[in-house]
Amino acid sequence: MAQAIGYVTETENGFTGQLAMMSLKKRITILSNSKKENDRQPDFRVYTEDKVEIGGGWNRVGKVSGNPYISLTFAAPEFGSRKIYANLGPASGQEKEGVSAILWNPED
Repeated sequence: MAQAIGYVTETENGFTGQLAMMSLKKRITILSNSKKENDRQPDFRVYTEDKVEIGGGWNRVGKVSGNPYISLTFAAPEFGSRKIYANLGPASGQEKEGVSAILWNPED
């Protein structure tokens, strides 16, 4: 079952908000990657409030729904040796306000 681990609001250059887990609460900014040169590079880069890069995001389209979303990958010492994979999509009931949820779907 997917869990919201943060919420962000759309801005002119990406998104801003908070990544919030049990042991971590950090303001983040997800900025459009203006220097992208190929498909392996992310469409977005994720930074903490301290300007530390902790991840990237790629534009994707749902295979069944056809709806666009952003696939996020986070990596930082605070997360341990594993990466955190999440999707960014409209927060339930807040589609009109431009609020998106960072949804983590843990592996079984």
